[in-house]
Amino acid sequence: MEFIQVDIVGLSTSPSSGGAYALVLGEIEGNRRLPIIIGAFEAQAIALELENIQPPRPMTHDLLRDLFETVGAEILDVVIDELREGTFFAKIRFVHGGDESQLDSRPSDAVALAVRVGAPIYVAPAVLEEAGIPTEEEGVSAVPKPEVEEKPNRPVSKLKQMEDQLEKAINDENYELAAKLRDEIERSRGDQTQN
Repeated sequence: MEFIQVDIVGLSTSPSSGGAYALVLGEIEGNRRLPIIIGAFEAQAIALELENIQPPRPMTHDLLRDLFETVGAEILDVVIDELREGTFFAKIRFVHGGDESQLDSRPSDAVALAVRVGAPIYVAPAVLEEAGIPTEEEGVSAVPKPEVEEKPNRPVSKLKQMEDQLEKAINDENYELAAKLRDEIERSRGDQTQN
């Protein structure tokens, strides 16, 4: 299977997130963004490495990197390969003793390790198709524009309001809010098709 290479384009939080952060991955050859909600510890581990800040003692991801090096294993890449019930799943792919293998991982831990060893980060096309958010960078809107102008006095549906909020969140680069709105829109569309 061909995977899509991504890079870290943002790491953000909001006061209402309860300590969670949004890790935002962006297609290297495209315009979609993939926001993944991660914990504060993992966000700190990624941010410290991106900023080239060395903590006084090794962090867990530093220990993992050192363990791979000590046993002679080379990390090839990390792949975010599945999205099930709103949860992302990843693999750390490596070579040890000439044999390729992989470990299951949370995406946040896999990315924290990848930035430490300079390994590329990939996403399965199905995951990016389901959870990716297009940006305006290449003239693609996150929300398709209606082909016919709406009448100004016509009441706006709740779904349309959420779609407008999603577009605004993407334009404001508030990917955490965009991810929540995307999920809510998907649920609303699912409810409409069942009725």
